[in-house]
Amino acid sequence: MKVAVIGAGTMGSGIAQAFAQNDAVEKVYLCDIKQEFADGGKGKIKKQLDRAVAKGKMEQAKADAILAKVQTGLNTQAVDPDLVVEAVLERMDLKQQTFRELQDEIVKNPDCIFASNTSSLSITEIGAGLSKPIVGMHFFNPAPVMKLVEVIAGANTPAETIDAVKKISEQIGKVPVQVNEAAGFVVNRILVPMINEGINVYYTGTSDIAGIDTAMKLGCNHPMGPLELGDYIGLDVVLAIMDVLFNDTHDNKYAASPLLRKMVRAKHLGVKTGRGFYVYNADHTKTPVDQL
Repeated sequence: MKVAVIGAGTMGSGIAQAFAQNDAVEKVYLCDIKQEFADGGKGKIKKQLDRAVAKGKMEQAKADAILAKVQTGLNTQAVDPDLVVEAVLERMDLKQQTFRELQDEIVKNPDCIFASNTSSLSITEIGAGLSKPIVGMHFFNPAPVMKLVEVIAGANTPAETIDAVKKISEQIGKVPVQVNEAAGFVVNRILVPMINEGINVYYTGTSDIAGIDTAMKLGCNHPMGPLELGDYIGLDVVLAIMDVLFNDTHDNKYAASPLLRKMVRAKHLGVKTGRGFYVYNADHTKTPVDQL
């Protein structure tokens, strides 16, 4: 099987690694709008593999074989994949344009399956007006490790496409959960409002950052507190999902926290920018911003 991943950011590179480390996959095209972006995505994969080798979790030969499967380039290299997984920015217009170009100009395999890794947008709307159907194939970060794949059917997604993507998910060691289209699907419909509420708890002065995260870790047995998790996901992604939930439902319980919106405007997005609710230090430690 040949797979093209469109978008070489954190999720795209992780998805590419998840496919490349499976024997059922022959080649992974890691694509982006600039060569340096695609190469940067492969660099992220190499860093993860090097860490696994250093910890004794993987042999060097295995790491080299995984990396060798990943071929970087522009979107135009994705001529013959069996599966395309789109992982570009969470913007409806960009996703629609990307699929239109892939289907009409680039991909020549008539049996190719086109999937989107969108975390909350409508699969039906993404696929509207396209020549071939779209299916949701939502991975979770870090994609090489997390077992779940939400498989989302839009209004025009054939049952055989859903079945094929569920089978592919199982082939690469994931557990697929079929989801009927709804804003946020299952996980983000529950998880992201919880993160937003954690932000509001801090915003209203109920507790400090460390207190909120410690309370949820020890009181609910969560591996991460909501503020730390928001930083890890990316606060811009959290805001985008909250806005999708609100715009789709018009329910005020999905209104994004004013503090969340302010932090995104300030580009304090979490781990990927080095600062969110925590400051992420060069020695891999982190400090709550209210303790600086």
